[in-house]
Amino acid sequence: MPSIEIKRPHSRPMAEAKKKVQRVADHIAEKFDVTYRWEGNTLHFQRSGVDGYIMVTSKLVHVTANLGFLLMALRGPVEREIHRYLDEEFS
Repeated sequence: MPSIEIKRPHSRPMAEAKKKVQRVADHIAEKFDVTYRWEGNTLHFQRSGVDGYIMVTSKLVHVTANLGFLLMALRGPVEREIHRYLDEEFS
């Protein structure tokens, strides 16, 4: 079971939605020092103690993150940051 799971509907064209997810990933990478790579419409990210993905479909952005034991204490702040970036890009 993932530590963080967020599903956010959107109405953007697929290419635009992927660009917005890219900007979210750039913010998260800078703030939390994660690396990421795209595989099709799914952006996979990882760093020591966390891994997950952001999947983009024609109607949904789905974020899943698995936090290690030490990062579970930061679950709330990490989840709030993800919501904030998604709000900025998809509102």
